[in-house]
Amino acid sequence: MLPFARVAVIGCGLIGSSLLRAVRTHMPTVRLTATDADPAVRARVVELQLADDVADNAGAAVVDADLVVLCVPVGAIGAVATEIAGELAPGAIVSDVGSVKASVLADLSAALPGVAIIPAHPVAGTERSGPDAGFPSLFHQRWCILTPPEGADEADIARLAAFWSRLGSNVETMDARHHDLVLAVTSHIPHLIAYSIVGTASDLEGVTNSEVIKFSAGGFRDFTRIAASDPVMWRDVFLSNKDAVLDVLQRVTEDLTALQRAIRWGDGDTLHDRFAASRAIRRAVIDAGQDTAAPDFGRDHK
Repeated sequence: MLPFARVAVIGCGLIGSSLLRAVRTHMPTVRLTATDADPAVRARVVELQLADDVADNAGAAVVDADLVVLCVPVGAIGAVATEIAGELAPGAIVSDVGSVKASVLADLSAALPGVAIIPAHPVAGTERSGPDAGFPSLFHQRWCILTPPEGADEADIARLAAFWSRLGSNVETMDARHHDLVLAVTSHIPHLIAYSIVGTASDLEGVTNSEVIKFSAGGFRDFTRIAASDPVMWRDVFLSNKDAVLDVLQRVTEDLTALQRAIRWGDGDTLHDRFAASRAIRRAVIDAGQDTAAPDFGRDHK
């Protein structure tokens, strides 16, 4: 038995369009309704035949849906939730896909009193965006973290967990604030560092932009991939998770200062120990199936 019969997806960028494709692939009898604030995106969703119905607005999209998934930047969650509040079907579950959870839970709870709210975060993505960027296997063998509020109905949690499992995800449940701390370490700070390094390279006197681009086959190239991510989404992530980000950023700053000191004083042992520990973490990531050990990160050079 399918966990949901009618699913509404609001926002059809990379994650939203991948979700539509994945449901089509793994649960083809589910009725899909989609919408996006951008008329051009809605038109493209129609052209790609990603949904059974494409609504002009979020309120119209959620009518009769038993699962509503908000795939919009976290800063827009509150406004969208307010828009759909009067149109939700009785018993509908409202979820999302944002990489910040405490602020999302607060915004949804304020806008949708009495509604079953179970925030979620599929830990998957690429640097690309838009409805053409999605693909049905995006969530396969990736974690989806559910952060239900205290007192949430266990049956509702189980239904949403089953939904993501059918899409190929491994499902974990945790507290929203703990999620935000974990993701600050594993996702938010790496993106912030990437944006910073790419910006520094662009502004550095004595090194031209053409040289930076020409000789970017090393680590800088990989930083630019991360820094190519959607700027609106990441602006909202940092503003919505600022406490955890600032806490972790302070620790990173202290660690960088320690490495700076080791380089200045020729302390090779400290550098070696830190690099060796980092290498072990990389191996653990590969062993956990979260990346590939293929040469050049599995890039296709054909």
